[in-house]
Amino acid sequence: MAAPVVRHGFLRAGRLAVPPHLSLAGKRFLLSAAYSDSQKWEAREKEHCHPADLASLMDKTYERKLPVSSLTISRFVDNISSREEIDHAEYYLYKFRHSPNCWYLKDWTVHTWIRQCLKFGAQDKALYTLVNRVQYGIFPDNFTLNLLIDSFIKKENYKDALSVVFEIMMQEAFEVPSTQLLSLYILYHCLAKKTDLSWEEERNFGASLLLLGLKQENSVGLSSQLYGCALLGKVELQRGLRDVYHNMPLLWKPGYLDRALQVMEKVSASPEDLKLCGEALDVLDRVLRTLTSPANQAVEAQPQEGEDSQDTGNRIEQLDLEDPEESKLPQYLERFKDSHSKLKALGRVEAESLLSLTTQLVKAKLPACEAEDLALYEQNLQQWHLERVQLIQREQEMREKAKQKHQAWMAAKTAA
Repeated sequence: MAAPVVRHGFLRAGRLAVPPHLSLAGKRFLLSAAYSDSQKWEAREKEHCHPADLASLMDKTYERKLPVSSLTISRFVDNISSREEIDHAEYYLYKFRHSPNCWYLKDWTVHTWIRQCLKFGAQDKALYTLVNRVQYGIFPDNFTLNLLIDSFIKKENYKDALSVVFEIMMQEAFEVPSTQLLSLYILYHCLAKKTDLSWEEERNFGASLLLLGLKQENSVGLSSQLYGCALLGKVELQRGLRDVYHNMPLLWKPGYLDRALQVMEKVSASPEDLKLCGEALDVLDRVLRTLTSPANQAVEAQPQEGEDSQDTGNRIEQLDLEDPEESKLPQYLERFKDSHSKLKALGRVEAESLLSLTTQLVKAKLPACEAEDLALYEQNLQQWHLERVQLIQREQEMREKAKQKHQAWMAAKTAA
């Protein structure tokens, strides 16, 4: 039912003028104008095809129970020319993902999909396919993810930018320094404005900060480790360890509060001039006091609303298994007070906010990171071009072989 509607939409879309896309070029946010400039991408060599023809070809191919090639879906995404065609492309990306050729969606097709979404004001579609990446096969590289984050920052849409950061965390894709810096900025910008977090948000913020903190060898990185472990430790003690690591790239081993305290002890004993942000220390202090308060213990002893007897039993079993960790809370509080006093005496408590420190770090390090990313992007563009040319040649050879085979069959049939 959907395919005829899609083809009809293409025929209409071809006659409609594309509304101008509002550009924010020239206004610097975090990434430079050179980084987000699409000139090199627009200048790429591509095959000009009409999306309606490609849609018809794919529909017929699927009807015959045959796989659509990665080149066909690539041409389709390459030739998007309107916001309406973004919706059609989403449909065919989904179809391709659920076809026998699903593993062959090319990296340049994923990059082009995100670029097209940004070009035609469809950031919501880019985010939707990223969040549902298993259903659409959208696994962008870090350069592409940075562009998506930057587009949300330009619109001051920090909620969706945060969603991208959480998706990067779930994919364990914090390997590139530029992505680390952008993600840290988004996290602390959102934490500065949002204090009342659900336990799911505490887990997601905690995991993101911990993983990012491990990548940064500076005060922001150490403070992020502390902040992240504090939030995860709270979830661990209030919800159980399973809610910490389930579907998350985290350790199954209990003791996140202990790891937070180890960060404090490491900094206080370090010969280097390392500091921890007072904001992160305050978070750990509040978590420890909340967990050791009589009111919190009374709430934990009662089953939560909506839990059935089995859920309650599982929850009690988890708490029983983690009783040793809970019993360490008074000790943790004493360790915190002792380490905090040492840090203050050594002058290793940073008074500035984490958002301010992160902003300074971004300004200092991001330009060099951008240069590395752009150099790699140019290499990728060249590599993608070579791969595409090879695929086109292979496609032409296969078509020629099929044509010759058909002609031989026809000749044999005529002779018979």
